[in-house]
Amino acid sequence: MDAPFLGFPDTQAFLRELRANNERAWFRAHKADYERVFKAPAEALVAELRPRLEALAGVPLGGKLFRIHRDVRFSKDKSPYNTHLHLGFQHQRAGGEPRRRGGFYFGLEPETLTLGVGAFDFGPADLERYRKAVSDDSWGGELAELVASLGARQHDADLKRVPAPYPADHPRAELLKRKGLNVWRDIDDPALVASPDLVDAVVAHFAALDAVNVWLTDVLEG
Repeated sequence: MDAPFLGFPDTQAFLRELRANNERAWFRAHKADYERVFKAPAEALVAELRPRLEALAGVPLGGKLFRIHRDVRFSKDKSPYNTHLHLGFQHQRAGGEPRRRGGFYFGLEPETLTLGVGAFDFGPADLERYRKAVSDDSWGGELAELVASLGARQHDADLKRVPAPYPADHPRAELLKRKGLNVWRDIDDPALVASPDLVDAVVAHFAALDAVNVWLTDVLEG
């Protein structure tokens, strides 16, 4: 039987120490801490979240713990380790079945927890469908109202200007300047992060935010 998720009581402290000592010698000396306070509880959380998110989404999902090792090949920052814990859940489709768009993303940082849904970096065909939907008063108006109602934030727009052929003063200009669609909620509650109750809280937030994934699926797969 898989170990139950008991919370992340020591993980943020570990991440703060790693941020202050981001070097291989320190990490090797604290490998046991990494296994105990980072990897083991993260894997337990994936095991508990995945079936509940599958029930929410209505499709099979893959659950992934992202590597703590950074890919530094093309980066000026040669720090070898990520100082966050990231999980992702996305539709694992089989054969030619319809694809459920968007995913669920969990990001534990040294000081806060961030929960998000959506998709990043649309391909050309998806980007064209997305922009056409955003420009439509019905589809675009629905999305604008939805995003405003969620009490969530978005990353800065990808483009400085509204892309052609849409007017610069379009009422949904900020949405048109995006190359992906995602929304995020920040949770600053160390006691919750350290508790087994975090599972229920995460599922509740994802259930509220999942309307963005539903909109994406309707637009890109409809």
